[in-house]
Amino acid sequence: MLSALIVAVALALGAYLAFSRRLAGSARWKATVTPLASIMGSGFLVSAPLLGGIVGNLAVGFMAVLLVLAYAVGGAIRFNIRHFEPLENRGHGPAQVIGELSRIVLSGAYFISVTYYLQLLAAFLLNAVGVHSPTAGHAITTALLVAIGGVGMWRGLGELEGLEKYAVALNLGMIGALLVGLAVYNAGLLIHGRWALPAVPSDVDLHDARVLLGLLIVVQGFETSRYLGDEHPAALRIATMRTAQLLSAAIYLVFIALVTVLFHPDLGADVTAIVGMTRPVSAVLPILLSVAAIGSQFSAAVADTEGAGGLIEDITHRRVPVRYAYLLILLVTVALAWSTDVNGIIAYASRAFALFYTLQCIVAVIVAWEARDLPRHRLRAAGFAGLAVACFAVFTLGLPAG
Repeated sequence: MLSALIVAVALALGAYLAFSRRLAGSARWKATVTPLASIMGSGFLVSAPLLGGIVGNLAVGFMAVLLVLAYAVGGAIRFNIRHFEPLENRGHGPAQVIGELSRIVLSGAYFISVTYYLQLLAAFLLNAVGVHSPTAGHAITTALLVAIGGVGMWRGLGELEGLEKYAVALNLGMIGALLVGLAVYNAGLLIHGRWALPAVPSDVDLHDARVLLGLLIVVQGFETSRYLGDEHPAALRIATMRTAQLLSAAIYLVFIALVTVLFHPDLGADVTAIVGMTRPVSAVLPILLSVAAIGSQFSAAVADTEGAGGLIEDITHRRVPVRYAYLLILLVTVALAWSTDVNGIIAYASRAFALFYTLQCIVAVIVAWEARDLPRHRLRAAGFAGLAVACFAVFTLGLPAG
């Protein structure tokens, strides 16, 4: 009965998101779904097993800390959308120089995130067929990188972009179904008097804290609103980024609260453990999760490859055509794929995006300090400086899980 409900929710929600004419015609929805899909993509799949393996029953509290940090950094980026974008191409002051440097860092972060998405895809694919081989995972990741890079160099990635709409719908539909399934499962345990927190280690030491810093990537993605200026006006991007962050924060906290009852001492640092964890809830959930994971990670990798290619072309003022940018991305990501594992690449991606956030916060400090007509401009500058320090701490101290 529960399996049927889960499938019905997944299909209904996924179909509505993919085929609704009202949503397709809504500029607000389009501006919301881009950061929302980025935040909820891979992070949703890996957050529970990684947090459960590191901090046990304290997972909800530590997820809240990550979400608060991400929302605060989002506030700095929203400030830059409103106050820095109009000045970005005027002169070559400190804010403009650091802003340009942050774009270079972001292109590098995209290199790492593309590798991360496809390594995660390979991990879920191998888990689905019962194979546990690092070499096979590297080979699958490499094949996918060659396929995406080859299509990009040959015909561009426009033809693959059409898959993103359906991958996002599938992923969000799966998330909705998972939350419904977990809610029913928890309710059943409560009704029968069998609900209890699991007996898992919940102590946190300095090493655990550094690993937690390396998990910033699980709530990353909101910054995509910063670079949708060609599609949406600033006010809409600011409002929809805030909506995406608040909605994703609520979903993450509810999810971690509901899934905590499924934690067990053997979670470790297995990023695919969410599949096995949900098996007691319903036999259909592991299948849905695996399918959605594979589709969403491929779509995310295509999107970030295209984003990195566009950034390289823009940073070099078109001296490096996007076709050659895709070749560079292919060479770097294949090297990354063979020199890291999925847990290591999560920490590297977190640190790369943390450096980008650090630079964006420094831009906000400069703009706020110089904006003497802005109320409490010095106080805002101080707040952004504190955020820059926090993000730099993630960059310098973050460690991989496992």
